Amino acid sequence: MKLKSILFALLALCAATFFTACAKDTEVIIDSSKPQGTFTVAKTGSVTEQNGTGSKGTIQIGTDTKSVQFIKLGTDFTTNLATGTVTVYLSTSETFKADPGAGNPDLRLIGTVSKNGEQYFKMDPTAAAKFTHLILWCGSANVPFGYAKLN
Repeated sequence: MKLKSILFALLALCAATFFTACAKDTEVIIDSSKPQGTFTVAKTGSVTEQNGTGSKGTIQIGTDTKSVQFIKLGTDFTTNLATGTVTVYLSTSETFKADPGAGNPDLRLIGTVSKNGEQYFKMDPTAAAKFTHLILWCGSANVPFGYAKLN
């Protein structure tokens, strides 16, 4: 009987040690495509719709706690065909001026709009101060969907 009690106590101790050790290990996954900590806004603007596309919403440029720069499309952001066909650019004007042969130093590709609502675009490297506008461009239709002056 004593042997059974000792074996039971030993088994209970092993089980408690196993479950306690596993409970302490927690994995934290950080999404590096979103700001870490506080997002501090440096410039903001509102989308001006072009060509009846339904584009509207708030645009912000800012940095997170780790000094990483992001462009943020606000929760109020909407545009037709927000399925990856609308491309976001930073520009020195409200007009899209591509130069496929030589490139345009006054135009910087940021990414594609994959949905309506809040989205972040991580800037690496940081955007130059010369960029004053954000442009929404649909390359497949070759038309502007909207722009925002950033102040």
